Amino acid sequence: MKLRPVLLVLLILCGFYFLTTHWLPSGALAGLMHRTTTTAPDGTTTSNGNGALGNFSLTEAHAAPEFDAEELQNIAVYKKALPSVVNITSTAVVCCDFFLQPVPQQGQGSGFVIDNQGHILTNDHVIDNAQAVEVTLSNKKKFKATVVGADRIHDLALLQIHGASDLQPATLADSTHLLVGQRVYAIGNPFGFSGTMTRGMISAIRSVILPSGNRIEDAIQTDASVNPGNSGGPLLNSHGDVIGITTMIASNPNGGADQSAGIGFAIPVSTAKAVVEDIMRYGHALRPSLDIVPLPIGPDEAQQIGLAANYGILIERVLPGGAAARAGLRGGNQLAYKGNEQVMLGGDLIVGIDGQAITTPQDLSNALNAHHAGDTVTLTIYRGQQRMNVKVTLSDAKQVANGQDA
Repeated sequence: MKLRPVLLVLLILCGFYFLTTHWLPSGALAGLMHRTTTTAPDGTTTSNGNGALGNFSLTEAHAAPEFDAEELQNIAVYKKALPSVVNITSTAVVCCDFFLQPVPQQGQGSGFVIDNQGHILTNDHVIDNAQAVEVTLSNKKKFKATVVGADRIHDLALLQIHGASDLQPATLADSTHLLVGQRVYAIGNPFGFSGTMTRGMISAIRSVILPSGNRIEDAIQTDASVNPGNSGGPLLNSHGDVIGITTMIASNPNGGADQSAGIGFAIPVSTAKAVVEDIMRYGHALRPSLDIVPLPIGPDEAQQIGLAANYGILIERVLPGGAAARAGLRGGNQLAYKGNEQVMLGGDLIVGIDGQAITTPQDLSNALNAHHAGDTVTLTIYRGQQRMNVKVTLSDAKQVANGQDA
């Protein structure tokens, strides 16, 4: 008696299978539903159905839509740049767990390949204090990396991997003539999501202070969305060429964790090129320096002091043994106050370097970053009311700071 229900169900299923596979032809059940199709002038088709569950309609394009010019440019930038972008995992040992044992801690960042020898450019803070660095290429292959050199002042580091084939180096652009409003793209690994691209524009070119306290001149401010993990990745122009290295975000003070607040900053690639050249040549970055304490001068200050020019950089102090001291440049000898700040007046006023006008500290930084330590430049100065040219051989700022250049 207990088998009868089971046998009855099996008999019904077998009968339904036999009926649908042998007696009813294919599509015979379609007659149970009424369906019409209409085609619009643009080629889209609309199918209208009427069945037991009610009415429905479905509109379909006749083919995949063509990309517009803007989309094509986005796709081209991504395809060109992505193969050179890498994910960087740094492992540091921190102290301590419950049993006072060292604990490994990992950090994530981005970088990009700059040559076929496996050199990779990234931020110094991405690999700072790391005991091990691993690079993952866009093809997901992983390599151990060595730190060739780093420049904490500019937050840049140069890595190298060995054994990688078919590397595609990024194309480095000229970042000295960027304009606010230019379209830019950022590619990196925000929050570990590799190969992520965002788009925005250059919002400003300004001097910014890094979390380390060091100042970066001509930093590229952008509204392209960048987040933790983007650090060290490339900031690209509309041709897919690198114009900057993404380095810092302005955190949302109400957001809790660091996250994009619509403001990110990138180190100009022209600065990075100079740092890379120094590291490749000397093993460390040489920061060209005049070895002076500068005081920016504007028209109001120039008029009050009675200077011969209404702009420039006044030398407050000449560092002993430095480039300016060796060239015979003079610092101030008259104590004065600028607000509550003590300043020294009476020194030489720098108004030009190699024929280029120097009106702000940014102009001075740009002119120096275009050279290397050991290069000789011609300074145009005013000493009192006398205009004169002085040749100065730039020194390495690190040497003077460490007392090695005497």
